[in-house]
Amino acid sequence: MLPKGKTGNIRHAKLKTWVAEMAALCKPDRVVWINGSEEEKKRLEDEAVATGELIRLNAEKLPGCFYHRTAVNDVARTEHLTYICTKKKEDAGPTNNWMLPKDGYKKAGAYFRGAMKARTMYVIPFSMGPVGSSFSKVGVELTDSIYVVLNMRIMAKIGTKVLDHLGLDGEFTKCLHSKADLDIDKRLILHFPEDNTIWSVGSGYGGNVLLGKKCLSLRIASFLARQEGWLAEHMLIMGVEEPNGHVEYIAAAFPSACGKTNLAMLIPPEGLKVKGYKIWTIGDDISWMRIDTDGALWAINPEAGFFGVAPGTNSKSNPNAMATIKKNTIFTNVLLKKDFTVWWEDGDEPPPSEGLDWQGRPWKPGMKDEKGQVIKGAHPNSRFTAPAAQCPSISFRLEHHHGVPISAIVFGGRRAQVAPLVYETFSWQHGVYVGATMASERTAAQVGKQGEVRRDPMAMLPFCGYHMGDYFRHWLSIGEKLEKVPKIFHVNWFRADENGKFLWPGFGENLRILEWILDRCNNKAQAIKTPIGYIPAPDSLDMTGLHMPKENLKKLFEIDRFQWLQEMESQKEFLSIFGDKLPREISQEWEAQNKRLQE
Repeated sequence: MLPKGKTGNIRHAKLKTWVAEMAALCKPDRVVWINGSEEEKKRLEDEAVATGELIRLNAEKLPGCFYHRTAVNDVARTEHLTYICTKKKEDAGPTNNWMLPKDGYKKAGAYFRGAMKARTMYVIPFSMGPVGSSFSKVGVELTDSIYVVLNMRIMAKIGTKVLDHLGLDGEFTKCLHSKADLDIDKRLILHFPEDNTIWSVGSGYGGNVLLGKKCLSLRIASFLARQEGWLAEHMLIMGVEEPNGHVEYIAAAFPSACGKTNLAMLIPPEGLKVKGYKIWTIGDDISWMRIDTDGALWAINPEAGFFGVAPGTNSKSNPNAMATIKKNTIFTNVLLKKDFTVWWEDGDEPPPSEGLDWQGRPWKPGMKDEKGQVIKGAHPNSRFTAPAAQCPSISFRLEHHHGVPISAIVFGGRRAQVAPLVYETFSWQHGVYVGATMASERTAAQVGKQGEVRRDPMAMLPFCGYHMGDYFRHWLSIGEKLEKVPKIFHVNWFRADENGKFLWPGFGENLRILEWILDRCNNKAQAIKTPIGYIPAPDSLDMTGLHMPKENLKKLFEIDRFQWLQEMESQKEFLSIFGDKLPREISQEWEAQNKRLQE
């Protein structure tokens, strides 16, 4: 079956040949080319419901919504099975798993052989970013999962319009996926940056199989960005509009569990509403940034949807997300209620009296396993996939081919001590050093020792498609080429008192910090110089309506030299893993900051 209007006439010879070769390897019963029409969407939904791949949710309460469960062993990104396959191990660097390309193709090829027997291979032409934009990249994903097709419809531009844009010989990323038999011992997520190719086998979880997302938009794109002179980053993009209509844009990188989506969809707090700010969401996860002819840094969000974590999403933490997911959303691994609606922990509603948990088992509140642990109804990494266009705060600039100009770049982490609420770096180079050493303490929800510091440079540790030493150098080179250089800041919403209680209320109140950041970009706010950067001067933050003890505000900006000197030793140890590839400028910034702290 070919797209309507194509009648067997796919004009792109290389694409046709590649699809035929992969079909010969995977042996599907049939090959269906996805055209992206509404009629096709309905047909695929009906087919997935008939086979049990999807469950149709309550049409009155959740119109156009569906429910999906993944295999029990397949609920998150499998980083230990994710590889960068380059000819030289050094090119992948010390932070990536590495495999020779020939070994990767051979090993995964054995798992793909015949994996689609008695199944359909769907061919999904997709564009990350507006079709035809100079920012955008085209991929073609082959998959045997309708779940993947329907999710890719939400997360990217797909179908005939992308194929038309590719024309006779347009460049595209070759993306091959099969669920195969969902055997974790035969699961691989392989990236071949030198071949512009991604192979994913043995998984059905979105982060491993929606190949336009982390795989193309970060791992492959970061490799391409270095070659082509731009940045592919794990960053939200948001706009802050003043009452006079002037909008400034911020790109921000946070490791997981630091509230990225919540910040991207922030609602101004009561105390600042009198100022008339509006927040515009461009994206909550990925930013592609280029230097434009004006010498400034411009960014697009290459995605068309949100693939968000459900537990903890509620009307307090993120009212805009709750409004976004009321229709046309795919829910994965949450709890299914008797009335065919959904529920998750720390959502808006109290637990239902009964339901089916994320594994499909009968569930009641308070149930415990054999170890006495409470059984959760929704998996902690359960997800929603929703169209960005449904978000009340979405910006019309999401579809803008040109993107938006970035005034400030913000790095953040989760630190109970050490890092103040906000500080401005001294320069682009100092900012790159701060990004390169950013860290979070593990929460109870993460694997590892609670409180342990995990370094995650620019929040890109799992997603950089090449050696991170070269990645830092690339950031430095971008700064040298910029004529209008965005200021770089670091924030920490999670500073705690001696009892472990957060000192800062977070959520909408974070706009107070963003206001100071943008005022600093426009030389409007006062600051105090410290050994690590500039912190807000007293009274330079607008605290109207926020009744916080002065002592708490003071604690939020304390810089404890003893803690910071320990932090510097921890940073030095981390940076040493990059060896000779660590840019001299990063070492110089570390030395200079260490000296300032000792003086």
